[in-house]
Amino acid sequence: MTSSITDFRAIGRRVIRREAEALDLLAESLGQSFDAAVAAILGARGRVIVCGMGKSGHVARKIAATFASTGTPAQFVHPGEASHGDLGMVTGDDVALVLSNSGETPELADIVAHTRRFGIPLIGVAGREGSTLLQQSDVAILLPPAPEACETGIVPTSSTTMTLALGDALAIALMEHRRFTPDQFRIFHPGGKLGAKLATVRHLMHVDPPLVAEETPMSEALLMMSQKGFGVVGVTDTEGHLEGIITDGDLRRHMAGLLSLTAAQVMTRGPRTIWPDALAERAVAEMNARKITSLFVVEPEGSRHVVGLIHVHDCLRAGVA
Repeated sequence: MTSSITDFRAIGRRVIRREAEALDLLAESLGQSFDAAVAAILGARGRVIVCGMGKSGHVARKIAATFASTGTPAQFVHPGEASHGDLGMVTGDDVALVLSNSGETPELADIVAHTRRFGIPLIGVAGREGSTLLQQSDVAILLPPAPEACETGIVPTSSTTMTLALGDALAIALMEHRRFTPDQFRIFHPGGKLGAKLATVRHLMHVDPPLVAEETPMSEALLMMSQKGFGVVGVTDTEGHLEGIITDGDLRRHMAGLLSLTAAQVMTRGPRTIWPDALAERAVAEMNARKITSLFVVEPEGSRHVVGLIHVHDCLRAGVA
């Protein structure tokens, strides 16, 4: 049984290493055709139509999704459906990215012919030099001659991995050229863990935080803490700048004669703060490091002007923590 497990691991390592070697070959092979592909996509007024059949079709769907989520409008079109009416989705403003390892996939003939008929820029990706797809393409990207990861050499493995990585490379090149920001990225990823990780403090903070003046009697400060329910109250000076913070720990330390004191006499000075445009994940990290449950939000960064409060429970509900 042990030798069988060892054999499985050996096969797995061989496959991964072969595909890694294929990616190294791909990286070294990138040339002017890659630049031309990026330029063609940037020059399109419409979308990137990504098309492929079989395994290449699955890769094409992922590439289209990556483009769309990083600021490059894109859509996958199935070549079979294209031949039965979906060619109407492909307009003169678009650019086509067609994938085929052999470059001779018959199902792609109609969409290739459509791009030629209507002058739609065609970027072809194939693994066979001189193939029909590459000959017909305005921009031809030839995949390097890397062996498939299986011993028979017939299962699409290294070739699909290279094509997928090429799509990622195009998407990131376009994204960085356009200076696509995390905020823009979040617009396309509002749900799930990714959307939560990209949420900013501004999205989660409370804009009516518990604040009292320095001279406020502790009886009133306690009432404010109770009303707001955050277990904390901020203490401000006459200009409304945050001077300190009162927590449950401060209350315990001043239990003797607490109600005879003012907020300034009980508060802890120089509390930690955060600014609205910081990632909520950073706020969570700060709260965890300080073993606290909330942070006052100030704007601009580095000032003491309070604009809100963020609580760890808000982050938990949003899926940040």
